[in-house]
Amino acid sequence: MNIALIGYGKMGKAIHEIAKERGHEAVLIIDADNLHDLTPENIKKADVVIEFTSPHTAFKNVTFCLQQAVPVVCGSTGWLEKLDEAKAIAEAARTGLIVASNFSVGVNIFFEVNKRLAQLMAPQSNYEVTLKEIHHTAKKDAPSGTAISLAEQVLEQLGRKEKWVNEVSAHPGDLSIISERIDPAPGTHHVKYSSAIDDIEIIHTAHNRTGFALGAVLAAEFLKDKTGFFGMKEVLNL
Repeated sequence: MNIALIGYGKMGKAIHEIAKERGHEAVLIIDADNLHDLTPENIKKADVVIEFTSPHTAFKNVTFCLQQAVPVVCGSTGWLEKLDEAKAIAEAARTGLIVASNFSVGVNIFFEVNKRLAQLMAPQSNYEVTLKEIHHTAKKDAPSGTAISLAEQVLEQLGRKEKWVNEVSAHPGDLSIISERIDPAPGTHHVKYSSAIDDIEIIHTAHNRTGFALGAVLAAEFLKDKTGFFGMKEVLNL
């Protein structure tokens, strides 16, 4: 499979290595110093685009590729208020799109555990729930997209919580997300339910970027020749 990589930081390089190991070729690599190479002619050499850049550039990159009818796997976070627009462009171009806050196989299993735990805790009003996420200092957004996904899953189940906030809050309707930036942490996410009697906590800790990179390549393999919008739940058949 021919892959185009847009964004060639630490994650882009890790994806490139995994893609090579799995027999794929990066026919186009775009980084800040060669943006002029992101042309319709070049992007159409790829079967799938994998995009990992920043909240400020992701939507532009994604829509450009979709408009060329090239499917896109996007791992950039912080732009999802425009996701519906991107979906519409993919549909009009009859191509495919996968957007995920986290491509790690382990994290996506963690999402399913989080949803089930929230269902079980919904009637247990004596438990207070908080989230914490820890990442490296180069991470541009806070809270992480993964933490937001976890929080939204909790909010769907716990009617006593109204919204998430990125701070410690005493308001009973707030779901607090605590963000910490510590090097060299690839990413840790905690979901904790606390009462006067006991605590229940689930934790996912990434040891390196390999899991994220592998998941992105698995998503690209899944998306080739498909049309429509998908998530990692479909990729991993969860």
